[in-house]
Amino acid sequence: MVLKCKSFLYSAVITFLFAILGGIVTYIGIPKFENAVQPPLSPPSYLFPIVWTLLFLLMAVSAAMIYDSEDVTAAKSLFMYTVQLTLNFWWCVLFFGFRLYFVSFIWLLILLLTVFMMTVLFFRISRFAGILQIPYILWLAFAAYLNFGVWFLNR
Repeated sequence: MVLKCKSFLYSAVITFLFAILGGIVTYIGIPKFENAVQPPLSPPSYLFPIVWTLLFLLMAVSAAMIYDSEDVTAAKSLFMYTVQLTLNFWWCVLFFGFRLYFVSFIWLLILLLTVFMMTVLFFRISRFAGILQIPYILWLAFAAYLNFGVWFLNR
């Protein structure tokens, strides 16, 4: 499947719009978050924007591939994509904005389930588009561990 420049541009703009909005909320909440006790295996803070940028780039490529497909389930798959982007943004609000660590942990589990379902839909259309989502799933699972640890250590 050949990725079209125009569809990638649309996908990247939409994806990174969500990323930027989530990043703003995160940036505002970081000073208070840095005072929280961190769980073991917490990476250094400079690593998060690097990882998230790469993940959002993979998401944008994957979504563009689905958009370019002529599969009848592409619209449903892209709807799930938009849902997970929205859930991702609101996790930032819950975790960094309101510091609702337990609520954000539950929210993150819902996000993880949504991304898993979206990935299955992507796989059915394009194996490669589905594979591009696997790092995101793995990172979200790690983020769930970190989120739970922050809640548990700071309750």
